[in-house]
Amino acid sequence: MDDQSNEITMSTRLHVEVTADIRAAAPEVYRMIADYRAGHTRIIPPQYFRNLEVEEGGYGEGTIIRYDMIAFGKTTHARARVTEPRPGRVLVETDLDRDIVSTFTVEPVDASRSRVTIATDLPTRTGVVGWIERAIMRSYLHRVFIAELAQLDAEVTPRARDAA
Repeated sequence: MDDQSNEITMSTRLHVEVTADIRAAAPEVYRMIADYRAGHTRIIPPQYFRNLEVEEGGYGEGTIIRYDMIAFGKTTHARARVTEPRPGRVLVETDLDRDIVSTFTVEPVDASRSRVTIATDLPTRTGVVGWIERAIMRSYLHRVFIAELAQLDAEVTPRARDAA
């Protein structure tokens, strides 16, 4: 029996999601998220993301972005392609170099509020090391998403009030 057979094997994928109610109508919220030139750059928390640049496109489907993500004192460079499986509701960023997918889902609650879910699926190792990795990444991404949703709410709420 080899050493690996003694490890607990779990799923090699981690799914983390956070949902929040945002004080603005769903179309306004979606526009902010999908606009990678002027909107999305204002909702990403600078303690976690830097240097977001648009390589192609700029709004929704077909956009290609690059950015730096800061985690645990390390900066990771990333490139992602944006798709819209449900335009106006679901936007997906797929990392072009790693098997990481982040999804933004915007659902209307009523005329002036929406519910936004940010979710990420990423590969992790198996066994005990993977279990630790998943626990740490789950906690980290949870903090990132809470900060991003709070920043999104802060950005669109004044716009919603001005439009009323």
